[in-house]
Amino acid sequence: MNLIKTLQWKDDKVILLDQRKLPHEEIYVVCEDYESVAQAIEQMIVRGAPAIGVAAAMGVALGAMGIGVLSKEIFFQKLSGICERLTKTRPTAINLFWGIERMRAIALSLSDPSIDQLILALKNEALKIYHEDIESGQRIGKFGASLLHDGDTVLTHCNAGGLATAGYGTALGVIYAAADAGKTIHVIADETRPRLQGASLTAWELQKHGIDVTVISDNMAASLMRAKKIDNVIVGADRIAANGDTANKIGTYGVAVLASYHKIPFYVAAPFSTIDLTISDGSQIPIEERDHREVTHIGHTQITPTLVNVINPSFDVTPHTLITAIITDRGIVEAPYQETIRNI
Repeated sequence: MNLIKTLQWKDDKVILLDQRKLPHEEIYVVCEDYESVAQAIEQMIVRGAPAIGVAAAMGVALGAMGIGVLSKEIFFQKLSGICERLTKTRPTAINLFWGIERMRAIALSLSDPSIDQLILALKNEALKIYHEDIESGQRIGKFGASLLHDGDTVLTHCNAGGLATAGYGTALGVIYAAADAGKTIHVIADETRPRLQGASLTAWELQKHGIDVTVISDNMAASLMRAKKIDNVIVGADRIAANGDTANKIGTYGVAVLASYHKIPFYVAAPFSTIDLTISDGSQIPIEERDHREVTHIGHTQITPTLVNVINPSFDVTPHTLITAIITDRGIVEAPYQETIRNI
């Protein structure tokens, strides 16, 4: 399978596929400094928990290259500021903070390095995180593919494929691996209001890889489940608490409730780096509130009355009791998650 070039490190620049332009245009944005990477994360040029973790790590490396001082004390001060700026881009996806902390740790782990050695170590670590993410997605796919049967129809919400990672995927990675194993899988993609990542990104990506996909509006899932036209649900995750409670794109919780009622397996696919063992449950996950224009407008067209009240949380939390299993790059875990997550 050819990987989607979601993000690349090339000639000491970060190249990002502008996901705001899909599915109509494949346009790439060139980031030459950490601030442009930070803005790309905020503006959702790059999105998806694993992808923004990789992008943030690359942003730290770019920032280090641009510090341009000879004093290590000042270098570390400025590096701390770069990390702080990147941590403020989006609050929910733990991979963002994981990637930045890993970069900070590698810089602090070196014994009396020169500044050139620090910069090289940071660049190498960012590239290592990039390649590890691809390998992680492939392992998730291999583990998860065992849960799918030939002929299954899988519902997914939002986009958790190559576009949300360094190029392979988590939830969609399971589907790719099943297809590679010779299984015929049909995918139903929720449109995923308000930004329509399912309709625009997931459908584009699956078509690109030759996977049969049908787009539905978000409010169609219940009737399809009742008609027994959905065999499994697989979604990604932006942060998983120690008890298995999972934050994912807004609307995921509703899909999980429907799947539970209709006795349909509901799977979460995510790398171990998405698990936040420092929080006990989903009530402690910060939920990002995004621009109200995402709800009031589709593109440049306003669809609501002017000045109407709007709320726009980007994520919701699915309780662990609704999750059949969590597919990680270390293996598949089932309840009781408080115990099994820590033991994988």
